[in-house]
Amino acid sequence: MTVEDQQTLVDRLHQRDEQALAELYDATSRRAFGLAYRVLGDGAAAEDVLQTAYLALWEQAAEIDEARGSVESLLMTIVHRRAVDAVRARTRQRARSGALEVDPVDDEPAALDRLVQSEDAGNVRAALDALPDPQRRAVVLAYFEGMTYPEVAEQEGIPVGTVKSRMRLALERLRDELQVDSR
Repeated sequence: MTVEDQQTLVDRLHQRDEQALAELYDATSRRAFGLAYRVLGDGAAAEDVLQTAYLALWEQAAEIDEARGSVESLLMTIVHRRAVDAVRARTRQRARSGALEVDPVDDEPAALDRLVQSEDAGNVRAALDALPDPQRRAVVLAYFEGMTYPEVAEQEGIPVGTVKSRMRLALERLRDELQVDSR
């Protein structure tokens, strides 16, 4: 798409020309889908992201300013942000349902799942409260808030390795406190 074509397309989008959106979709949907798919690794989720991205672009069509960048660049930015948001939402959902997003070499999520399943919530809460504050915050942020280790590290202002160490120590203490078999 030439610069003139893009400017004409943007002008038509400003005028709420639905055909202009359809033309933009035809010209960009393959690249946009590819980007969403690379981030999500799931075709259906990528299609959902595309739908919301084009809708978002349509809703803010009056604010599109070609001087700040091409409409295609804006669209790809929206797609990328929506895809990352979808990954984060999926991670939080998994955390709420009992799965913990961590390094695959780390078997700590399974250990924490066994802890939660082995005792009632009151005993687990008491054991969590007995942990040193840095370890408790790491467990709460990673397991109950659904944050990944890098997100916990950023939130706490510490290296990822420190988060992993705090989680490992916390889980060992919880295992001992709740007397859970570590197999």
